[in-house]
Amino acid sequence: MPIVPYGARIARFVSTVTGEAVNTGPQSDHQPGPVSENETGFEFPDMHGGKHHFESTARFVAWVRAAAPYIHAFRGKTFVVGFGGEVAAGKLAQSLAYDCNLLAALGIRLVLVHGARPQIDAELIRRGLESRIHNGLRVTDLAAMECVKMAMAVTRFEVEALLSQGLPNTPMAGGYMRVTGGNFITARPVGVVDGVDYQYTGSVRKIIAEEINADLDQQNVVLITPLGMSPAGEIFNMCMEEVAEAVAVAVKAEKLIYLCDAPGLLDDDGKLIGSVTADEAERHIEAGKGLTEDLGLYLPCAIRAVRNGVARCHLLDHDKDGALLLEFFTPAGVGTVVSRDPLFQLREATADDVGPLVALISPLEADGTLVRRGRELLEYEIDRFSVVEYDGMLVGCAALYKFSGDNAAELACLAVTPEYRRAGLGEQLMRRIEQRARRDGLERLFVLTTRTAHWFRERGFKEIDPETLPAQKRELYNLQRRSKVFVKSL
Repeated sequence: MPIVPYGARIARFVSTVTGEAVNTGPQSDHQPGPVSENETGFEFPDMHGGKHHFESTARFVAWVRAAAPYIHAFRGKTFVVGFGGEVAAGKLAQSLAYDCNLLAALGIRLVLVHGARPQIDAELIRRGLESRIHNGLRVTDLAAMECVKMAMAVTRFEVEALLSQGLPNTPMAGGYMRVTGGNFITARPVGVVDGVDYQYTGSVRKIIAEEINADLDQQNVVLITPLGMSPAGEIFNMCMEEVAEAVAVAVKAEKLIYLCDAPGLLDDDGKLIGSVTADEAERHIEAGKGLTEDLGLYLPCAIRAVRNGVARCHLLDHDKDGALLLEFFTPAGVGTVVSRDPLFQLREATADDVGPLVALISPLEADGTLVRRGRELLEYEIDRFSVVEYDGMLVGCAALYKFSGDNAAELACLAVTPEYRRAGLGEQLMRRIEQRARRDGLERLFVLTTRTAHWFRERGFKEIDPETLPAQKRELYNLQRRSKVFVKSL
């Protein structure tokens, strides 16, 4: 059964998310090979009952369905992606084009901003000219400006060529993208700083956001080269990262993405930091720890962007194949997210949370960790729940059940999705329930558990005999579950 073009794009998605190659059908000698370089022999399930190498059709269905909430959330939103010249000329440039094509096909409005630092340096060397950098910013004299224009033009054409592919049996088959550009940026000279005249090095004076949005409205992908023109007709060389920041702010982008030379921000132990606020990121810069060359350039732009209206800024590894897909279509992501406010939000549940709550606790009910609660019961008891959101998605919950006449309550239905169980959310939910209980003047908090006795012991709960439960709860105690009972004085 031949794979239709959109199937090739889904193959790219599944291959990236799972790390397993997906065979999109037979290839001739004149066609590219399998979508992924990871040759493991995986194929799409044959809908006619033929042989296939997925572990199960259910896994494939689950992978695609897992992406659905993100697809719905991002459709119609604007993403600005900034990447340097090393990415445009790197071994994963074609994969990046595939992924941008898929994002555009899913209804995401794409603005791409490319750099050309390595290409400019190579052109300077070819012409026997010296590369002058002061405080991380290129000094662009007239001779260097000719090199800049040449390098920028070649790099832009190469990126456009990558985005214009459409060979059969590739992720871009049948997925033609209209790539546009224009004089969207008005520039001004940097001038003389610390006694150094930057000459034709410029900064952003104005972004003509209406024209960019007009192109995006026509389902075009906008490709921006970091060259700006002044009202006097002069051309200025600008930094890719600053242009991407200014464009993202001007078009009110949902996300600003930088592809950089690191997995993201790392902590003192070398582990990836999944998310930081702008204030926390600023402290990283002040400490000067773990900042690569790219992070030192991109992180200040990310901070300014989120403080000026961009919802999120993502720092992703440009050497990780499929980083864009993994970041936006999997729960955990693969980079560092910078936001103005914390991504985790604790709040009280509302009626709109019933559906997500059912999805969250159903697996734990199925394996016996939690007592089963029907949807109708959840709707009736929704005001007893506190929930935690991560970037708008419900990832944890806990409930407070008061015992009338006993000045006590039960902490129940404490659950966190597997991806975030090491983020301390369980403890935050527990404290939230304790705060609610104290606010209501309660003195004791009970909990019944079959799997997590040690976790509650470590947090100040003491095991007691079930017979000492308040009468209202003791009458409902399930002898078959044999739950252990703990209590904590408030």
